[in-house]
Amino acid sequence: MGVNNGQWPWFAILSRAGREKNATLLLENAGYECYLPMVKLTRQFCRMNPSNRLPILMTPGVIQIVGVGKAPIPIEEAEIIAIQRAGKSGLSIMPWPYLQVGHVARIENGPLRGMEGIVVKIKSGLKLVLSVNLLQRSVAVEIDRSWIGAAYPVRANTNQTTSSAMNSSVY
Repeated sequence: MGVNNGQWPWFAILSRAGREKNATLLLENAGYECYLPMVKLTRQFCRMNPSNRLPILMTPGVIQIVGVGKAPIPIEEAEIIAIQRAGKSGLSIMPWPYLQVGHVARIENGPLRGMEGIVVKIKSGLKLVLSVNLLQRSVAVEIDRSWIGAAYPVRANTNQTTSSAMNSSVY
């Protein structure tokens, strides 16, 4: 992944429990763009130059940058934008089991217009599940049935089971 619009890509940062806000403030004061979701994903996100990660790792409260071995792996820009938009929408949002089965739906109306995610039906109504694939973490945001547009099947990952990760039905 390259630099978008002159900005570095997003990376997931693992911080000590209870130190996420402090680490985010310190990183922002050092000039980094950070995002700490209000919903607990156990991670925060920070734009950074992957070749210059020492200042991030030296920040009090930061444990590591998520990646493979010592190589950090960037998060898809669209995944961060989707979670940020859901958080700013004012709609109910909650942590959700990571999903990759079912159908992806495009939201055609409402404050989440243009977003795509997996739609699930639970007792209280419909939720749009938004995922950060690298972390295998998801959040679910409440949606109205009338907002849903086109839906298409998701190609299931052969390594993933479809057992109890989804106790609700896919819309």
